[in-house]
Amino acid sequence: MTRRDRRLSLLLFAAAAAAWVIVAVVGVNVDPVETPGGGYIGAAVLGIAAALTGAPLFWLGWFAKQRRIAYRGDWQRALRRGGWVGLLVAVFVLMRLNGVFQPEIGLFLVALALVAEVTLSSAGTGRR
Repeated sequence: MTRRDRRLSLLLFAAAAAAWVIVAVVGVNVDPVETPGGGYIGAAVLGIAAALTGAPLFWLGWFAKQRRIAYRGDWQRALRRGGWVGLLVAVFVLMRLNGVFQPEIGLFLVALALVAEVTLSSAGTGRR
């Protein structure tokens, strides 16, 4: 692990910790029923916090799987996967707030994100 990788991991974890503090503040102070945009604010903040938490964890998991060798493009892949997690979390929260969440729809969205990620991951490596 290079110094740049370590620094980026720690920076993302620090940003994730700050985002989770903001999630707690929003969760305590904003009522999604009384505030017109409260649900959207909560969903956005929760999605950002999940994405910032997931990205370095995806990178560290992939780094450990590759026997502690970092390859070019690993950070892009980890950030993209963290983005998928954040997007799914935000969509699930919004669906739950609007009363339209069903487990079947949630599983379909997760499968859709997995297919998109597999397609994007394999397109960049030349494996077809």
